[in-house]
Amino acid sequence: MVTVESIKPLSNSSPSTQTKSSGVAHWLTSIVYPLGRYGVLPFYFKKITVTGQENLPKDSPLILAPTHRSRWDAFIVPFAAGPYVTGRDCRFMVTADEMKGLQGWFIRQIGGFAVNQKHPAIASLRYGVDLLRQGEMLVIFPEAGIFRDNQIHPLKAGLGRLAIQAESHYPNLGVKIVPISIHYSPNIPHWRSEVNVTIGKPLEVKEYATGSAKKESIRLMSDLNQGLIDIDSF
Repeated sequence: MVTVESIKPLSNSSPSTQTKSSGVAHWLTSIVYPLGRYGVLPFYFKKITVTGQENLPKDSPLILAPTHRSRWDAFIVPFAAGPYVTGRDCRFMVTADEMKGLQGWFIRQIGGFAVNQKHPAIASLRYGVDLLRQGEMLVIFPEAGIFRDNQIHPLKAGLGRLAIQAESHYPNLGVKIVPISIHYSPNIPHWRSEVNVTIGKPLEVKEYATGSAKKESIRLMSDLNQGLIDIDSF
């Protein structure tokens, strides 16, 4: 059985009538999202518990910043914060290596986009900023890798730079960053495992877009790191 210990979804409409994201094949998401939510996840996992959905802004440009513990995270994040909860698609930022072949086609169709972690392209940054300007909800794993030791690993600075650049270029845009903790029991999930998701309070990026972009980005990521630590004590 799947349980969600949180507030009710923010909208009673179906995702296909709520989301209007550019670059998303809604014919595909209208299949993928319900299949994952009502089919794959409840079939595979014994229990999924989500707390803190009241911390998800309803309409602000948003970056979800989850811990990364398994490839299942790509299904768990939309379950906890996707269109059935917020009315918005999850626009995943992924590595360039993940955008190859059939997998890459699929990721692009559901709104994902690539970034080269070693040599980030300006075009990727601009695309992310443009999505935020349109009020989209980005998903960026700030640890940039999968870690199964239940520790918060050093966060990559790119998320902070992207958020501050968007808020600086478009004053009063209202970008927010929401820390999300994901825990599997056991740590390496398998058939009938349990999942606990905790959604923390959002950080207001405008509070960090007032000085040196480099220094403020460091401060923002430090606060995000603390936010993840605070909710990751399950």
